[in-house]
Amino acid sequence: ERPKFWLPRHLRQTLVKKVGETINIVIPFQGKPRPKITWLKDGQTLDSKDVGIRNSNTDTILFIRKAELHHSGAYEVTLQIENMTDKVVITIQIIDKPGPPQNIKLVDVWGFNAALEWTPPQDDGNAQILGYTVQKADKKTMEWYTVFDHYRRTNCIVSDLIMGNEYFFRIFSENLCGLSENAATTKNPAHIQKTGTTYKPPSYKEHDFSEPPKFTHPLVNRSVIAGYNTTLSCAVRGIPKPKISWYKNKMDLSGDAKYRMFSKQGVLTLEIRKPSPFDGGIYTCRAVNECGEAEIECRLDVR
Repeated sequence: ERPKFWLPRHLRQTLVKKVGETINIVIPFQGKPRPKITWLKDGQTLDSKDVGIRNSNTDTILFIRKAELHHSGAYEVTLQIENMTDKVVITIQIIDKPGPPQNIKLVDVWGFNAALEWTPPQDDGNAQILGYTVQKADKKTMEWYTVFDHYRRTNCIVSDLIMGNEYFFRIFSENLCGLSENAATTKNPAHIQKTGTTYKPPSYKEHDFSEPPKFTHPLVNRSVIAGYNTTLSCAVRGIPKPKISWYKNKMDLSGDAKYRMFSKQGVLTLEIRKPSPFDGGIYTCRAVNECGEAEIECRLDVR
């Protein structure tokens, strides 16, 4: 009986398995006497430690306990009885989750929108990248919400963002095996400006408040009785604060123990202790600052 394989329908196209899954391929055949069976992978003999082969009179079985990426490839099985042969090729594709996208960039932010760009992952997991999942998170809560899934392009515009908030974005890549374990995340947040409410303070010239001294309350002529303490008062204003000097008949009183000088919130007081008739005369108060000076005077009679 001629050697002949009966290849099951599902093995006539590429067999796709995920990393970690078990592979168990059974191929029935006919042929008498019992044919010689050889398995090759990409032209090389199989490693019996890595892949198990079991043959019977009616079928041959390829068994892999835990599929790994390197098990992908074209497996060629040959049946031989004397000079008659039959041959089939089975293609196995082992796939894994892809890596994250590369080079994610926040390209532009305007109005309520942010534009993103990225490049496909370096590692596609041995399967075609089917699309990307794009997510956004408000900086305050950092809760992630999906904006697009199964998205095919490598750039997108995220809209309907809230004015005044800041957003981070992350992107997963997806293949037959599922989403990548990790995502590519933007380094800097997108700040959605509050439009039309930017306040520009008007540019005022710094106002110069300085002014020369000016007496707002005059000294009043006094007539007092000898032996009783008496005071002379007036009020002055000026910026910066003026320096005050008191004079009697043009003589400076600052070193004289008989007189005490007070200044409180612009009210100036000269106290004369127990005046005698000799203390009568013309008293002058002078106020000076860098803007100018002012003088005021009065007569004191001691009876």
